[in-house]
Amino acid sequence: MDVLDIARWQFGITTVYHFLMVPLTLGLGVLVAVMHTMWVRTDKPEWLRMTRFWGRVYLINFVLGVATGLVQEFQFGLAWSEYSRFVGDVFGSLLALEALLAFFLESTFLGLWIFGWGRIPKKVHLATLWAAVIGSVVSAYFIIAANSWMQHPVGVVTDDATGRPLQVDFFAVLTNNTALAAFSHTIVGALMVAGALLVGIGLWHLRKRKLADQPTTDVDHRVWRRSVRLGGWVSLAAFLLVAVTGDVQAKLMYEQQPLKMSSAEALCETEAPASFSVFAFGKFGSNECDDVHSITVPYLLSYLANGDFSSAVPGVNELQERYAEVYGATYPDDPSFGDKAGEPVDYTPLLAVTYWNFRLMIGMGAVSAAVAAYALWSTRKGRIPTSRIGVYGSLLAVGAPFVANASGWIFTEMGRQPFVVYPNPDVPVADQVYFFTAQAVSPGVTAAEVWTSLIGLTVVYGALAVVELWLIGRFVRRGVTSGDGAPVPGSPPEGGPDDDLPAGRDQADDVLSFAY
Repeated sequence: MDVLDIARWQFGITTVYHFLMVPLTLGLGVLVAVMHTMWVRTDKPEWLRMTRFWGRVYLINFVLGVATGLVQEFQFGLAWSEYSRFVGDVFGSLLALEALLAFFLESTFLGLWIFGWGRIPKKVHLATLWAAVIGSVVSAYFIIAANSWMQHPVGVVTDDATGRPLQVDFFAVLTNNTALAAFSHTIVGALMVAGALLVGIGLWHLRKRKLADQPTTDVDHRVWRRSVRLGGWVSLAAFLLVAVTGDVQAKLMYEQQPLKMSSAEALCETEAPASFSVFAFGKFGSNECDDVHSITVPYLLSYLANGDFSSAVPGVNELQERYAEVYGATYPDDPSFGDKAGEPVDYTPLLAVTYWNFRLMIGMGAVSAAVAAYALWSTRKGRIPTSRIGVYGSLLAVGAPFVANASGWIFTEMGRQPFVVYPNPDVPVADQVYFFTAQAVSPGVTAAEVWTSLIGLTVVYGALAVVELWLIGRFVRRGVTSGDGAPVPGSPPEGGPDDDLPAGRDQADDVLSFAY
């Protein structure tokens, strides 16, 4: 493997790992803020205990997410210096705002929320959590705006001296239609992740309590039942919104990156009307789009692409020829392209990767929605599910929306190849800004150096995964009460002594218990 391939593997592995934590932080943060809001409004103890329990899971994930996210920006300078040089004028403002405004906003107010229990007024304390959650959402938007600019570069002109893009309209970058579609899709996908977590863990605890003949009238029972019901309704609503926002995003992709979407359907030849592929088989696994057979739904692809049931959808082979004619059949014979200089350009992304990840994304989302429907049905009118298959299946299905989110990211990024900055079809070819992935890698980095960092990061990230799973597993098994039945220490109610603490300790002694 050459430096480019190793660097791509490194960035892909670390980013997929980080992106497993991002949707949980975004979605669970919103739900914890809702729980805290309900406690402030109703003063019911179950809402407080829900806030404590799910708040712990949220904080564990937040901390690990920050730690793994820092590596992403370091890689820009270490393995992708030419890419950083090319996009720097655009990314500089976006990443600066993400770090200085959004990240500090969420970190500062999250600290106030952690340490503010019993020390600041209840409503002000609640506001600090909402500010932290909003900061996370704003932070996500800046990152998505940067990524969306790579998918659809707007608001820039080309510097004649350097050939690099210069930002001339920051507002156009922020309001990029690709960013708006991707952001809405990401947020509702994050809510699916959080909802699935509430459903899986809540059902497991309800079944555990039922088998142990614990009462259904105490606070703990209401905690888990409310968690399941809240998570189920959020998951179902989010699934519907994922479908709507995904349709909007797919139509934009057909306009902006038609080869990506035709590859996602293994559509080799242009069709009018075009059918949606349910299952395909043939040679497309070797990236040859000449002998592919599909089980299809007639007319559906035309609608997904263009909003009608009769329009033509261009095939992979036609688009490959079109791209080769416009952007060159071979890479320029330039040292900046390294070993790729003068080699033929395959504008078709890996068909197997785009095709199957697209279906994995949809399929795992549907699994999550089905589990949510089961949870709502099995807990209707006070019922408690005891089916081992149903409950443990729901617990296992917590991973489904995580897989869906990761698959969507892989599809989006791999489908953009061989460009790291994709040309914008809305402007004349002579004015288009684009950048091949082959010329984006750092020229002074050796394969051995990238291999070393790849192995090192993989080992460290693996260790962090063990830590996170152990911490979350520990708190999930403990539940909302400790082994002796006393409420879990941390985040005491405002005012009055804290009965959760051991004798001889007060709230000030235990301020870090909620922050670990």
